[in-house]
Amino acid sequence: MRSMETLSKLFGSENKVKIMRLFLFNPDHVFDIPDIARRAKTTTSHVRKEIGIFEKIGLVKRRAMTKKKSKGTGFALDPSFAYMAPLQNFLINIEPLNPKEIIKKISRLGSIKLILVSGVFIQEQESRVDMLIVGDNVKRATLDNTIKTMEAEIGKELKFAYFTTEDFKYRLSMFDKLTRDILDYPHKKVLNRLGNI
Repeated sequence: MRSMETLSKLFGSENKVKIMRLFLFNPDHVFDIPDIARRAKTTTSHVRKEIGIFEKIGLVKRRAMTKKKSKGTGFALDPSFAYMAPLQNFLINIEPLNPKEIIKKISRLGSIKLILVSGVFIQEQESRVDMLIVGDNVKRATLDNTIKTMEAEIGKELKFAYFTTEDFKYRLSMFDKLTRDILDYPHKKVLNRLGNI
């Protein structure tokens, strides 16, 4: 069973989990309803329903929007929520997407040779990227769309790098700083068709 499926059964709905995660991963951010709907890939009516519940129990509170373009009030995580620590531990530390789900989502993008996860996927906040993808015949727009879907499920913007196989091998041979930073620090290989990496 998918981790999101398990959580949605526990918490009542997938939307609820996605919106909770969005607030928990971005504790200092003030979101308005359309922004939450866009990031969680759901409708504004679903967001209003869940936000109403969260506000009632004290998980979120109304706050003035801080961005110049946004006026009025939005919603932010209320740090004084009674069950904040256990909720954070549970929803942030649980594996956001299991390896099979990641392979399934990324493999359909093209001829994928390497998927490496770090950062949010292994609770390593200092990582340069959350995901490294190496492959060929990948359309950038489709890749961006897939990443946005994953961000909605996880509740956090993902830092990712994508290279063609040729570009990645060249970077490795040149001891490129970004690839070295990714490979020399904690990470997990989800898929590896490149052999000794």
